[in-house]
Amino acid sequence: MELHLSEKETIPTRKHKLIEYANGPSLEEINGTIEVPKNLNFWKTLFAYSGPGALVAVGYMDPGNWSTSITGGQNYQYMLMSVILISSLIAMLLQYMAAKLGIVSQMDLAQAIRARTSKSLGIVLWILTEFAIMATDIAEVIGAAIALYLLFGIPLVISVFITVFDVLLLLLLTKIGFRKIEAIVVCLILVILFVFVYQVALSNPDWGGVIKGLVPTAATFSTARSVNGMTPLSGSLGIIGATVMPHNLYLHSAISQTRKIDHSDEADVARTVKFASWDSNIQLTAAFFVNALLLIMGVAVFKSGAVRDPSFFGLYHALSDTSMLSNGILINVAKSGVLSALFAIALLASGQNSTITGTLTGQVIMEGFVHMRMPLWLRRLVTRLISVIPVLICVALTSGKSAIDEHTALNDLMNNSQVFLAFALPFSMLPLLMMTDSAAEMGHRFKNSLWLKVCGWVSVIGLTVLNLIGLPDQIAAFFGSNPTATQTDLANVIAWLLIAAVLALLVWTIYDLHRGNQRYAAKLAAKAKESAE
Repeated sequence: MELHLSEKETIPTRKHKLIEYANGPSLEEINGTIEVPKNLNFWKTLFAYSGPGALVAVGYMDPGNWSTSITGGQNYQYMLMSVILISSLIAMLLQYMAAKLGIVSQMDLAQAIRARTSKSLGIVLWILTEFAIMATDIAEVIGAAIALYLLFGIPLVISVFITVFDVLLLLLLTKIGFRKIEAIVVCLILVILFVFVYQVALSNPDWGGVIKGLVPTAATFSTARSVNGMTPLSGSLGIIGATVMPHNLYLHSAISQTRKIDHSDEADVARTVKFASWDSNIQLTAAFFVNALLLIMGVAVFKSGAVRDPSFFGLYHALSDTSMLSNGILINVAKSGVLSALFAIALLASGQNSTITGTLTGQVIMEGFVHMRMPLWLRRLVTRLISVIPVLICVALTSGKSAIDEHTALNDLMNNSQVFLAFALPFSMLPLLMMTDSAAEMGHRFKNSLWLKVCGWVSVIGLTVLNLIGLPDQIAAFFGSNPTATQTDLANVIAWLLIAAVLALLVWTIYDLHRGNQRYAAKLAAKAKESAE
């Protein structure tokens, strides 16, 4: 089986410049740098391959997930538990495909798309994906800034600026090696998991209701009943939108290549795919439990309907307000301030984890789509400075208003920023599915099996349709929690124009990818014919 980097020749990278040309291996500094010993038992081999899955799982438990899961639990009890489960299963499927693409083709998703599409489409998709990463970064800025404010009393404006200096943390991490970065991320995930396991264990939830909620019903996606401005459908879309995010697919296709592989040995490639899948599924299972625990918190930790402020501020204060908690054990622990402090610590850990993965993803898409490379610290500094602008504007506009108005505005900004994910998601999922379905790209052994293909297309089409269906409500949310009829009509017009633009761009993308794949298949056939002669 012939493996490839690109149809174009690789041009040597110019050194000692902030912005350089890059058309080599994905994340070249760490690509293939981690040795994996052969002939180890299953568990030791799994440990050697473990790490990339943790970096991917971070995106499934970032600050953007917290509000949707907890609010969903508050409003609809355990009904939306099935949505978390379905989202997690789809995530496992897509992340497996992303890792397989990187390992087998030796290209990350951005490189694969760019190698099979025109330059103009590549630039359009790069800009779209950059917006999606920045939207995710806004949630990280808000989460980290609020955590600093809650833990140390640092004013919000100063806390927002402090988040810019996490670039110094990134500089430190780049010096210690990728394997240690993976270990740090795993430790932070364990901190988050411990905090929520502890809080949920104290709350003694209805486990029968939890298990029953894992089975979806017609009511799960209903629009008939609205609670606090949320219908089951909008709550489901919020959870799905915050869970399955495009940048994770680009990231996984790149960092799955950090292990050293003999690509001339098909068995070694197959072994790497197998253990990358195990690593990813284990870590995403942990992410599922974190998101499930968040929803259970909304149901079991607080009294039903007690939390009127769903922002991080409101949740923090609710964990120290004994009148809002659901049982005596929680009330006694809350008096010490432990519950609220642990919540803020977990929030800070989540934000720092996302800092690491967001920066790596940004570098992947920049190198893959437009063949540009800049130092990770500079990349982080630029994107973070852009991302803090809307947060600072939001804080400034609400500075003269009540605390609850400020909290609500920040929470709305975080939720509304996720609208870009609805645009970008189809442009990562569909190319990923088309690439991994192709024997020319993956070889007959590694292309998707029939059941993977069916599950993949159902998932991709289903998620795309749900995201587009939810777009009018997401646009309307920019006008506040109670938009007027005129604003709702305007939101619908804007949404349908955007949907038309998304569909047109999708057609362009699919057409370009199909033609590019045909050209590559013809090239392989011509080479095979020449060899036979």
